Amino acid sequence: MAKNNDAAMTEGYSGYADFLSDIKTRVRTAQVRAALAVNNELVLLYWQIGRDILQRQQEQGWGAKIVSRLATDLQREFPEMKGLSRTNLLYMRAFAEAYPDQAIVQQTAGRIPWFHNCVLLDKLKNFPERN
Repeated sequence: MAKNNDAAMTEGYSGYADFLSDIKTRVRTAQVRAALAVNNELVLLYWQIGRDILQRQQEQGWGAKIVSRLATDLQREFPEMKGLSRTNLLYMRAFAEAYPDQAIVQQTAGRIPWFHNCVLLDKLKNFPERN
């Protein structure tokens, strides 16, 4: 009954339905753009973490135990955040190794979800195929 009452309230307003439809479209578009921006930032963050792990391992000889410790410490600090597991940190490292240039990450890899980047790393071993 509330739906009929709502329709009755806007009955005398010319163009209301089109106005509402336009606003709904803009809200949905903004939601998609926001989700894409969040994804891009997350992928870039993961790349930066992976790059830093890779550099520390190369320069200071850090091993797999450090990655496990890092995962534990990060999960403790950010319990609400998923994606900080040891496995995902190793994916971040592999991601940074596969894409050493940040520009590529921002232009290409950041436009697809993280999981899809991980699948590409698993299935395609050389850069031209992944790109």
